[in-house]
Amino acid sequence: MTIRVLIADDQMMVREGFSVLLNAQPDIEVAGEAVNGREAIDRTTALRPDVVLMDIRMPEVNGIQATREIVASGSGTRVLVLTTFDLDEYVYEALRAGASGFLLKDASARQLADGVRVVAAGDALLAPAVTRRLIVEFARGTSTPRPPARVRIGELTERETEVLALIAQGLSNAEIAGHLLVAESTIKTHVSRLLVKLGLRDRTQAAIFAYEARLVTPA
Repeated sequence: MTIRVLIADDQMMVREGFSVLLNAQPDIEVAGEAVNGREAIDRTTALRPDVVLMDIRMPEVNGIQATREIVASGSGTRVLVLTTFDLDEYVYEALRAGASGFLLKDASARQLADGVRVVAAGDALLAPAVTRRLIVEFARGTSTPRPPARVRIGELTERETEVLALIAQGLSNAEIAGHLLVAESTIKTHVSRLLVKLGLRDRTQAAIFAYEARLVTPA
């Protein structure tokens, strides 16, 4: 299946560059472009892309608010946020708004295309540099996350809680399986069950939940 992508960025050169890179991929098609957050919301409604590449800083409506509205619409479109500003506040707020992934704009063409594929498949994508900055933000204690009810953590089994903590540390299913010495299929089952129990959409939300619950203590 061809992955249809909407590119939302207020800089024409960025939009054109991403379009060339993604249209060169055999399984990806750029369905449209948007120059601001409001247009990104409207064009997502009209075009129903699989993935929106969303810039953070745009006029009229910024990328965070646009992401929030697109996710809340229930369209099923997933958002991959790209920005040159790897500031902690943007990382945290974009993910909290519902972004399924986060990459910096200096990512290579391969990383960009692979990121689109990962997000379109329903998985979460966090650039390693972004994950590190997110951890540092929590370590500093400068964020003001909403503490989820501890009873929700209590609904998980001991193994599911362990898997959740490892997700928050950025490990893939294969890496978690290797760490716990079990089959990857077993980890997939644990991930699916803990997402259902916690009422979460994907691994990104699971990672945020683990941080907000203080299940993970940054080193």
